[in-house]
Amino acid sequence: MTESASPYISHPRIMVLGVQPGTPPFRIVAIDGQVVGEAKAVTDVLTAAAAFGITVHDLDDPDVVRWVGGDKFTWTVH
Repeated sequence: MTESASPYISHPRIMVLGVQPGTPPFRIVAIDGQVVGEAKAVTDVLTAAAAFGITVHDLDDPDVVRWVGGDKFTWTVH
C-alpha cells in the first residue's frame, strides 16, 4: 500500500468524549492526551482550549477537535 492510498487518521490535540449522565450532563475534555476537565457546553471546550494556548477556528475540523459519541451539538444522554 502506498502512502497516498492509506487512510488519513488525524490526531487532534483536543478530544471531547461522550456525554456522561449528571445534572447537568457533561462531556470529559482531554488535551494532548490528558484529561483537563468537564464541559457542559461547547463554550467550556473553547475555554479549556484557550487555557492551553489553543485557538479553535473551526469546531468541525477533525484535525483540531475529535468529538466522540456525538458532535458539538450533543450535550444530552440518549
